[in-house]
Amino acid sequence: MQHPSYKIAILSRNKSLYSTKRLIETIENKGHEAVILDHLKCDIVIEQDRPSIYYMGERLKGIDAVIPRIGASVTFYGAAVVRQFEMMNVPTAVESQALVRSRDKLRSLQILARANVGMPKTVFTNYSKEVKKIIDSVGGAPLIVKLLEGTQGYGVVLAPTKKAAESIIEAFHSMKARVIVQEFIEEAKGADIRAFIIDNKVVGAMKRQGKEGEFRSNLHQGGTGELIKLSKEERKVALTAAKAMGLSVAGVDMLQSERGPLVLEVNSSPGLEGIEKTTNKDIASEVISYVEKLIENSKLKKNKKFKSNA
Repeated sequence: MQHPSYKIAILSRNKSLYSTKRLIETIENKGHEAVILDHLKCDIVIEQDRPSIYYMGERLKGIDAVIPRIGASVTFYGAAVVRQFEMMNVPTAVESQALVRSRDKLRSLQILARANVGMPKTVFTNYSKEVKKIIDSVGGAPLIVKLLEGTQGYGVVLAPTKKAAESIIEAFHSMKARVIVQEFIEEAKGADIRAFIIDNKVVGAMKRQGKEGEFRSNLHQGGTGELIKLSKEERKVALTAAKAMGLSVAGVDMLQSERGPLVLEVNSSPGLEGIEKTTNKDIASEVISYVEKLIENSKLKKNKKFKSNA
């Protein structure tokens, strides 16, 4: 089915990144116009009944949808820009509320636990002196210590022994750095699964293996990806996790454990490079098809509203 031409904005700070380039290319191949906006250069004008955004001094007009590609370090401002587009009735591939939720590691884990999603045992404390108790409550060493603000595998430390775990936790606490302590899933053997979800469907999945002697499997850290077919349970857990977080576009990271799939995190700006190259699938095209659907649903709603007011 041929769609009318739309103006789709990508909120990205770097148009030469693989994910951003692929989205631009796909938008243009489908006959639409791609606009790249650096969200940090967007000025938000808050006014009753007339919310607007200015970019490089010009008021933004005629944008049919936005695709947020917002880095963790600028979540606060990026989410405010997405929220402003929502106030202007512009549909977005990732909602502002879900974006904020997904970036708060602790809140994410609480939401997933409430949705009955399996995950490694996790402890968070307010710089507690009871370090030995914390270690015991996740099953002892080895264990994982994660900085609450870490991303792409940075700020994640494996403590091989109780002694090392105590030192690491105490060091972070003395720096007033907030951490979560998590059970180490040995049988995962340094590998995890990334399920890429769009509109409540798994559109691709890969297994990421950490390099020799490395427990983190992030591709940014030199890990490798291979194609994988998800089990029924893995698929169900990934979809439940994305839904619980309110994300229609998400990368769900899971570990394979003896007690079933365990979710590590749900990513609201999953990269396209690893998943496209590993699965050989055109994931960017799936994203844009979803955005077209959002725009059409939004236009239908506006028409219905207009007719009921007429």
